[in-house]
Amino acid sequence: MSAEPGAHRTVPRGYVYADHIPYVTPDSLADLRGPTSGVVSVGPHIDTSLNPVYELRDRDRLRNLYTRVVRSGFVPDHVKFLDGRTLLRLWPSLDLPIRCRKIWEQRFPELAARSRGAWVA
Repeated sequence: MSAEPGAHRTVPRGYVYADHIPYVTPDSLADLRGPTSGVVSVGPHIDTSLNPVYELRDRDRLRNLYTRVVRSGFVPDHVKFLDGRTLLRLWPSLDLPIRCRKIWEQRFPELAARSRGAWVA
């Protein structure tokens, strides 16, 4: 590629952005000791809405929070906002990209088992 001003850069043929998103996981689900009740507010790297506040009593908002934190959060976010047992319970219903789900399930076989169980039931 040319470093000249105005030079056009191209994306290599076959490049798929979704294949390069750097999903991260915590070391252990036991590390996830986030709140299980109340209201939480997250940063803009997780939720860019004007009011990124989640009432954990509302099942839809709870599922939405967990989806966003798993796909966009970093390990400190996982530890701060996720609860391991709640994650296991919600896992089959989270709306995650295939690659994100695969990375988490490879790291935590118990999540993969929950996914398989959801299809069998």
